[in-house]
Parts: sequence; structure tokens; C-alpha cells
Amino acid sequence: MVETFQLGPFTVPRLFMGLWQLSSPAWGAASRSKMLREFQKHVDAGFTAFDMADHYGDAELVFGSFRSSYAGPKSIVCATKYCVFESITPTKDLVRQAVSQRLANTKSEKVDLLQFHWQHYENSQYIQSLKYLEADDRVTVVGLCNFDTKRLVEIVDAGINIATNQVQFSLIDNRPMFLMGEACEKHNVKLLTYGTLCGGFLADKWLGKDEPDIFGVDMTPSHRKYLEMINIWGGWSLFQTLLSTLSTIARKHSVTVSSVAIRWVLDFPYVGAVIIGARMGVSEHTDDNMGVYGWRLDDEDVAMVEDVLKQSRRKELFADMGDCGAEYR
Repeated sequence: MVETFQLGPFTVPRLFMGLWQLSSPAWGAASRSKMLREFQKHVDAGFTAFDMADHYGDAELVFGSFRSSYAGPKSIVCATKYCVFESITPTKDLVRQAVSQRLANTKSEKVDLLQFHWQHYENSQYIQSLKYLEADDRVTVVGLCNFDTKRLVEIVDAGINIATNQVQFSLIDNRPMFLMGEACEKHNVKLLTYGTLCGGFLADKWLGKDEPDIFGVDMTPSHRKYLEMINIWGGWSLFQTLLSTLSTIARKHSVTVSSVAIRWVLDFPYVGAVIIGARMGVSEHTDDNMGVYGWRLDDEDVAMVEDVLKQSRRKELFADMGDCGAEYR
């Protein structure tokens, strides 16, 4: 049974399919027809929400091709982004142009969820940009992407109705637990989390394995990013202890290590959904993903995981990296 939560007027699954990996051939590539068949397979399995962005290569275009041709009974939800990487002075027309481009790419009349990223906090006009977005009736739900707690609260206090904030959250990166989670609960904002499987490292296949060469030919950009984070968090030896603990819990519940890692994040009350990378037409894990649903970690499981996490440098990681999204600024 697919677990869901309410996102504005939409009832959406608690697992979103992330299309970030369509941004580069470094993750592999497939034909357009094969990708469209994979979209259909995901929707048939109940994975009806897809996360993408204006800078994820052809992600919006491929999604638009699929949704415009889909004739099935299920409601498919598009979560895309409007990312401002340069310091600009926003105008109503500029923001409307960005929304128009999202609609054109996704072949839609409305953007279901538009997540806003603003690179330069010193330019505080992100508030005005969000007001323009909220006033655009072509945007159904407005969310944030990689905003920290201070700015999230500032935005809410400005009277802007924010439904979500997309941030990194995993057993390795616990930063939302320090400030963000409490603010989200207070202001009824749900987190959409990425990096929850650490680029695939939080999986059975890495249990008992030597630390890989960060420059190895089989390493994807995600592998390199998250291997570095694992080493900051506590190193490969402690990571193996974590995997062993997760494996014990996984056997108890007849699921995979990855399912336990996702479930740990989903069980936080301020988390709406976890975004799982989907390499459409290259590899797919719809059956494995279904293993996330229908069970919860019990108190013993949570305590076992915490026994490992308290040995890590998670507090130092928060102090060194800063709050959610700080690593991109």
C-alpha cells in the first residue's frame, strides 16, 4: 500500500521519483522511448510524483512528453524548480517568464509544485520573488529548495504560504534535526529530502566492502559527493558499522538496507517525502522502493541506529557545513 501525504490539493506518495540524473550522461543514458516506458512503469506501481528542475538537462521535456501522452486514470504530479543563481532584481514579468518556461517544457497549464531556489541571501529580494510566484495563478503550490531555517522562518513571517522545503537529509547528513525540523513542524512545512541513500552507498551491496577509490572509473558524481560526506561524518569503518546495523534491522523486517535508511527519514513527522533518484531506462528499483511502505522502525530499531550515530561527527558536520543548503552558497 502506497503511503501518501497532502500537498496542497494533491494527495501524493511519500516517495518522489527524482530526475536529477537526467541532467548528465555521467549517470548513463537511454533512448527516449525506453525512458517513457519507465515512466509508465513507475506510475503503474503508484509512484506518481516526479521531481525535476529548470537545469536538469531534458528532465522537464521528457516528463512533459510522458504526461501529455498519458491516458491512464492516475493523477501525475510535477514538482519542478525555479532556480535563481545570479544576483538579480526580480520583476513580475521576469518571474512570469520563468513560470511560462516551466509550463512550456512540461506541456502543462499549471505547475503543480514550484520549488524556489535563491543563491545569494545577501540580496533579500527572494521575498519579493516568492510574492510574485504566489500571486501567479498558474502555480498551484509554492515550495522552497535548499533554504536554511533562518530564511524559511523569515519567508513564513512575511505571510508567504510555503508548503515544502527540499533539503538533504540522511543517516549521514542529520542537519535538519538541529533547527529545520522544529521550524517546519511549527509552520506546517513539509521537507522533501534528497541524498537520503547517499548516492547509493546506503545499500546492501556496500556492506563488507573496502572503501572505493574516489577517482575510480565506476564512481558517479553522486558517489564522489557522498563518499566525501561519509568521511567527514565519521569515516568508512564507522559507515560499515552503520551498514551492519541497518542490515540487522532489514532482516528483522524482511526489507533491504536502503528501505531501512529511507524509513528512518520518513518516520520524522516533518518529512513529507523522500526523493529517490530514478535513472529512467538505465536502472530501476520500483519493487525495492515498494519495500519502504507498510512498516515502521520500532523503538529498538531506532535505539540501535542512534547508538551508531552518536559515535559520528554529526554535530561537527552541522557546525562545519552550516544549516541546510549552506553547502551550495
